[in-house]
Amino acid sequence: MLAIDGLAKTYEGAPAPVLSDVDLSVPEGQFICVLGPSGCGKTTLIRIVSQLIDPDTGTVQVAGSDTYRPGEDVCMVFQDHGLFPWYTVAKNIEYGLRIRHFPAQERKARVDRYLELIGLTGFGGRYPDQLSGGMRQRVGLARALACEPRVLLLDEPFAAVDAQTRERLQDELLGLWEQQKMTVLFVTHSIDEAAYLSDRVIVLRTLARQETDDLSPSICDDVVSELPRPRDRTTEAYREMLVRLRASLERAGG
Repeated sequence: MLAIDGLAKTYEGAPAPVLSDVDLSVPEGQFICVLGPSGCGKTTLIRIVSQLIDPDTGTVQVAGSDTYRPGEDVCMVFQDHGLFPWYTVAKNIEYGLRIRHFPAQERKARVDRYLELIGLTGFGGRYPDQLSGGMRQRVGLARALACEPRVLLLDEPFAAVDAQTRERLQDELLGLWEQQKMTVLFVTHSIDEAAYLSDRVIVLRTLARQETDDLSPSICDDVVSELPRPRDRTTEAYREMLVRLRASLERAGG
C-alpha cells in the first residue's frame, strides 16, 4: 500500500542529512510504528509522506501511484490535534469532507458515525476549548478517519496527554484500526507505545551523530512483532520486545 524508495532530505544549513536512503514497503492494513532518538527524522519522514514537505531525492507511492491525494488517500493526525477553535466538534470532523464537496447528508452521516466510534456522541455542538486534551485528540482522529483514507499518518498524537489517557487512546485507536484495517504509520518516541501498537517497528538512526563520512541508511532496524493481539504488557514476551527495541534505539543513537 505504501512504498518509499531512496528517500533523502537535508535541511538548509544542516551539517548532515536528516534522512538518507530510506526504503520502506508497508503492506495494506499493516500498523507500523516509527521509533528513534530526537533528530532522527521521524517527523520529517511522515511529513514527506503527507506531502507537507518535499524530499531532496526519492519517491513515495500509495497504492502504486505517486500522485496520491493528501486529505483523501492519506490523512494525518498531529501531536497538537490541529483543530479549528472557531469550529464546533462536528464542523471540525466534517471539514475534509466539506472541502471535497461531499453532499450534506453524507457529511452528517459520517460525522455521526465517527462521533459514536470515538465515544463523543452528544458533543458535536461543543468547541475544542470545551473539551479535555484527550477528547480533542479523539476529535482530531475522527476528522482524519471520516475521510476514510487508505493511509493514516500519526505524528506522536498522544504525547501531550497523561499516561492513563494515553493508554486509553491507544486502545481506542487499535479498535478503530481493527474495524477499518487502514494502513497506519505512527511516529512515537515511546518504546512501550511502539511495542503495544505495532505489527512492525522501524527504528531510525540520527545521522548527525555518525562519525564516518559514509552515511548509512536512516533505517537502523526493522523489528517485526510476534506478540499476539490484544497485547498484554505483563508477559515475558512483551518485556523481551521492550528489551529488543531498547537495544535497537541505543544503536540508533538514542
